[in-house]
Amino acid sequence: MTNNRYHCCATCINFRIERKESGDKRIYCKRLGFDTKSSYQFNCWDPKERVKKAMAKHS
Repeated sequence: MTNNRYHCCATCINFRIERKESGDKRIYCKRLGFDTKSSYQFNCWDPKERVKKAMAKHS
């Protein structure tokens, strides 16, 4: 996959933030099932539709 400025977990369709009643939050990948950070990058990245549009606009 080509490196680009959009490639990070926060722009992936599988990125989730789960807020708990205690006020804590869990940031994780729904597909892989483990905690992540918004700036991490993995080869399984599948960008959200709005990110695909932005990438097409800037290419």
